[in-house]
Amino acid sequence: MQVMLTKGQIMKIHINNKETETNAQTLEVLATELALPQRGVAMALDGQMIQRAEWGNTALHDGVNVLIIKAACGG
Repeated sequence: MQVMLTKGQIMKIHINNKETETNAQTLEVLATELALPQRGVAMALDGQMIQRAEWGNTALHDGVNVLIIKAACGG
């Protein structure tokens, strides 16, 4: 069940399998809230990869699963 919240309300989402509270309405706002780097980051919403260009158009909802992958350099 998707529950859409109004702006400013707190929802519970799962980020990398950890329950987190946020009031971010989109992936783009969530990325800013988490201070994610501008490069080397990918996000999936409920198992579906979302292109960075679509983060601002991708709404979050209560209970959603977000996977954040950060590129790492080195060997």
